[in-house]
Amino acid sequence: MTAPADARPQRRSIPATVLGTRDERLNESQPPHIARIAAYVLFFLLGIAVSVCGAFVQALWPPVGVLLALAATAATFYAGLRVTGTRLGAAAPAAGWFLALLLLMVPRPEGDNVLWTNATSLAWLFVGSILGVICATLPTRTSWFPGVPGPPR
Repeated sequence: MTAPADARPQRRSIPATVLGTRDERLNESQPPHIARIAAYVLFFLLGIAVSVCGAFVQALWPPVGVLLALAATAATFYAGLRVTGTRLGAAAPAAGWFLALLLLMVPRPEGDNVLWTNATSLAWLFVGSILGVICATLPTRTSWFPGVPGPPR
């Protein structure tokens, strides 16, 4: 027996297919405590690496480089959120990203700078910060405290 023609499955949008729906994200299983701690450390270090690489990429290819740096930054923050299932998972790479960024903004004694006050550097700084805040405030499987998992569902 075949299904009627109008009983086709609903098509999902591209963001819902890639990121999942809110209900799907909230129903994912929580990783073990030790795995989350290891992921926080790894994502902190990954945030530092993305910040250093992004500082040079956004300056190397001005129109496209800042978009590549922002895409890598957003992907790192969102991956931290999804892998750990906690807001702290997005905040850990954002903290590493911002720490490395602060060190890159300090001028060297010779007068050299990694980040200048041009449009691409400022866009990368401000939009990257906004992406970190957005990812850290997305719905997660946790209770109100950033790194503590909620009760089992």
